[in-house]
Amino acid sequence: KEVVPNLHEFYFDDSENRRIFERVSDKCYLPANEVILESIRKHEGSDRPFKVAYSFSGIFLEQCRTYRPEVLDSFVKLVETGGVEVMGQTYYHSLASLYEDKAEFFEQVKMHNELIWDIFGLHPTTFENTELIYNDEIAGMVEGMGYKAIFTEGVVENPNYIYRPPGTGISLLLRNFKLTDD
Repeated sequence: KEVVPNLHEFYFDDSENRRIFERVSDKCYLPANEVILESIRKHEGSDRPFKVAYSFSGIFLEQCRTYRPEVLDSFVKLVETGGVEVMGQTYYHSLASLYEDKAEFFEQVKMHNELIWDIFGLHPTTFENTELIYNDEIAGMVEGMGYKAIFTEGVVENPNYIYRPPGTGISLLLRNFKLTDD
């Protein structure tokens, strides 16, 4: 009789994932979140408040919970300031929006929305697809799920304007690649 290996252990190296996540947390997530929190507080109540937007995959949030809960706490603390928008996306940061059958895409977006509600008490209004993949069909699907805006790359048009995809009421926001860093 053939023994089926534990597929999770076969495909995932939890100890290595933990090691990497802890290193990145110490060198990036926690220090950056502290700087962002200071900036939000410094400009609170000014005519030009400091605001940021985050797009977290469900998997990233799971890793926060599992490996470094204080990282998740730091994101919650930032969101509680009111100076942070949390964007919607697919749970697994997947390419499901490109599948012919869109059921997986809709399911992952629903899962992601539920997780964002559970952690942050928010319903995202802006959607960022995996790797900023965009087409007008995706914009229409996202609008149908209740999103008010979709975020994508800004290499073709001026990113300092809000656009409207044909036949939709959703706002199309373009990343200003000169001001942002992946």
